[in-house]
Amino acid sequence: MSDLTTLWLAVRTAGSVDNYVRQQLEAKGFLVKRRPTDGMSPKELEKYKQELKREAAEARSLRAAAWKAHKANHIVHVGEGVYWNDADDLDRFDVPQPEERQAENGLPPLDSPKKLAEALGLSIIELRWLSWHRDLATGVHYRRFTIPKRSGGERAIWAPMPKLKKAQRWILREIVEKLPVHGAAHGFLAGRSIATNAAAHNGALVVLKLDLKDFFPTLTLPRVKGLFRRAGYREQVATLLALLCTESPREIVEQDGKRLFVALGPRCLPQGAPTSPAITNAVCMRLDRRLAGAAAKLGWRYTRYADDLTFSRVRPAEAPVVEAAAPAAKPAKGKKATAAAETTPAPSQAPAARLSKLLGVVHEVVKDEGFIVHPDKTRVARSGGRQAVTGLIINGDQGPRPPRELRRRVRAALHHLAQGKPLPEGETVERVAGLIAYIRMTMPQEGERLYAELQKVTGAVAPA
Repeated sequence: MSDLTTLWLAVRTAGSVDNYVRQQLEAKGFLVKRRPTDGMSPKELEKYKQELKREAAEARSLRAAAWKAHKANHIVHVGEGVYWNDADDLDRFDVPQPEERQAENGLPPLDSPKKLAEALGLSIIELRWLSWHRDLATGVHYRRFTIPKRSGGERAIWAPMPKLKKAQRWILREIVEKLPVHGAAHGFLAGRSIATNAAAHNGALVVLKLDLKDFFPTLTLPRVKGLFRRAGYREQVATLLALLCTESPREIVEQDGKRLFVALGPRCLPQGAPTSPAITNAVCMRLDRRLAGAAAKLGWRYTRYADDLTFSRVRPAEAPVVEAAAPAAKPAKGKKATAAAETTPAPSQAPAARLSKLLGVVHEVVKDEGFIVHPDKTRVARSGGRQAVTGLIINGDQGPRPPRELRRRVRAALHHLAQGKPLPEGETVERVAGLIAYIRMTMPQEGERLYAELQKVTGAVAPA
């Protein structure tokens, strides 16, 4: 037990800081008995004043030590604009029987910041340091770098520093990965991938693809905190968990020779934290449930991979859908017309109308769940043209597979290597190996053959 913990136990035993200070003053001989000064000689008065000064100085020292011990055992404050109260216990946002909710999901019972700190292998001081928020900071717990976007430009990645990353990995493993996720989610889950996401839409007549705009920035601190509250954690623990998993998007500026990290918006899920992808799946549970239900009701299938929403429609085997309009017949008259109207089924809804109705429902649900459909990334692909889902082609009976041009690109690179020629600009042996792994995910035999060729010309070892 640390000295500060021992000291705080002494303060708690005394009942209050004031009681502790008084007891210590008395025990150390600093406590001065108050008495009238009217009858004191100048010498006695001066001595009395000096005794009071020594008592006051010792009392200040004792209070400072008690406050230091308090901060070593309490969070106290977590930064600018974030609500915190060490005395909080129950409130109206607690789920009924929160401990039972934790147990249902197999989550660790964390009923206080101290328990959370112990679970993470941190002191309270370290936990507060990792959780602290400041709009203008001289340092953050993340390292920034960029990667190229598929659509052009660069994407900022904020990778956590080792101590925070270790805490996030514990939260991911012990809490987030145990939270319920909808079956329509295919990203960042064991046994799920872009291949399973694409395979769910095999044989589609129509594929509708949409993107959620600013997906990670949309999942802000309150939403992440709400996820942990629903999981069964109370205000204080949920706040700390959410702070550990979020950070403000920041701009790095130089001012007066100092490097400053300026917050550009509220705290949200950073791209680069190990907890972020799994948290998106848990937060999107209701979004997925509502979209899957609406899609099934309208005759569509639905999956989500991160921020990519995919819907597809197939021709029912038992009742083929006639897409073309039937030729007009001569109108019947009298009783024949009435009988015909009663026995002839109404024509099926036009494909464009079905698609329009689905789009309307999707936009409404997405908005209601706090997201935004990207206005420039809605695509419709029909069976007569190329249909791609999360980068894989799904046309025909072959199942999901990489585009033909990508496979040609790999074969061309292998040919260059076999001929002793340099690879095209921007291409590397490592990148070629990665593309082969991508091919092997859905075309195992083709992937193994390409790996054998790569190993033959470079000596590279195929990954397991």
